[in-house]
Amino acid sequence: MPRIEAGSGPKYLAIAEALSADIRSGRLAPGYRLPPQRLLAKELGVDLTTVTRAFNEARRMGLIEANTGRGSFVSGKMRRPEIIASSEAPIVDLSMNMPPQPEEAKLQERIQDGIASVLSSPQGLLHLHYQESVGARPDRIAAAQWLLPRLGETAIDRIVVTGGAQTALYAIVRILAQPGEAICVPGLTYPGLRAIAEQLKVRLVPVAMDEEGLVPAALEELCQREALRAVYCVPTIHNPTTFTMSHKRREMVAEVALRNGIAIVEDDAYGVLPAQAPMPIAALAPEITWHIATLSKCVTPALRTAYVVTPGLSDTLRLAAEIRAMALMMPPLMSALASKWIIDGTLDAITTAIRRESAVRQSIARRILQGLEFQANPEGHHIWLTLPERWRRADLNIHARQSGLALVPSEAFAVGPAPDAIRLSLGAAQSHAVLERGLKVLATVLSHGPSTLSSIV
Repeated sequence: MPRIEAGSGPKYLAIAEALSADIRSGRLAPGYRLPPQRLLAKELGVDLTTVTRAFNEARRMGLIEANTGRGSFVSGKMRRPEIIASSEAPIVDLSMNMPPQPEEAKLQERIQDGIASVLSSPQGLLHLHYQESVGARPDRIAAAQWLLPRLGETAIDRIVVTGGAQTALYAIVRILAQPGEAICVPGLTYPGLRAIAEQLKVRLVPVAMDEEGLVPAALEELCQREALRAVYCVPTIHNPTTFTMSHKRREMVAEVALRNGIAIVEDDAYGVLPAQAPMPIAALAPEITWHIATLSKCVTPALRTAYVVTPGLSDTLRLAAEIRAMALMMPPLMSALASKWIIDGTLDAITTAIRRESAVRQSIARRILQGLEFQANPEGHHIWLTLPERWRRADLNIHARQSGLALVPSEAFAVGPAPDAIRLSLGAAQSHAVLERGLKVLATVLSHGPSTLSSIV
């Protein structure tokens, strides 16, 4: 197992660097077979996508080689990093699902100015102190203001401010399910939830999906067979399929959950991205819904701020207790910055700029990937692409890495059988030119069979 130093930067790079160090020191010899990515992710307590990115980087550096059906092995010949840096183009990251950072958003400038403004205010030093685990009252009031257009009036005693949606989701699963108990999820679901379930020994039971997400009739049938504790869903721009539930579908899911006495965990990470989106499930069935709204997908993952609307006060107190045990509190300076941006309109301005940039990137993708089968939301950050018949996931992963692309295959999301598909994230590319280059390489790769690829890359 790699030794990952705390504070050593992005985890995927830390894993790749640890692998490099172990190879150079002789701890890992040429030909050594590396553990499966899923096992490594479980042991390290990280997402499968993090380990996949680490292996992508290690292959780019010439540290490891992949053998279809057998796994990854330490390379017999390791290229020098300085040669790679000068002779190879950097990997185009189509794997990390994050919002683009357009110049119009002015994020660096706004973060610097915003933090300076927060600290220079009359109560500035209070944002450097310990605060309540539910979040400071001004931040909960600001959260209610931000949620108002989607959820309507929300009592602040139902709002908890957390350090990101993943922290919130982990705490909610701990509250709702004991080891061995079951939560229902769409057959393709968020990898972060899969990591949480493995850590907490909670069973994830897949339910059938269609073009709107999970199927209510299938959920009803599952409720009759399984003692479910909750159902998890991403109703707007589902990750990874991009499907959005209609208002009617949300009503039907809420009715099934109410009738069977199970909770709903509504991960609304992308809910603010569309200019017009159906009403959240939490507005239809507030008494059973845990609603998670994060700023990571509409502003930046660096802000690490999410708001949870609980079913009621007692649930708020339970969630606060979990947060207190896990992380004590939300970082006050970040939550104060988020609140300032909500109140003065900056958050809406940034979201609007990101929405416009996402639309441009989706347009680029539609043009370049024309003729391929994929689903997308015009205001979302990602695409769900079905592979042509000549391709299988394992083959594409190998050839994509050799072509300088980082992708996420369907098995990262599958609870059960995985389709031959990949998720393409459009936000991480630093420019339109880089995105176009990556998508053109992918389109070229997919237009050929694996056996002919070596002649075109």
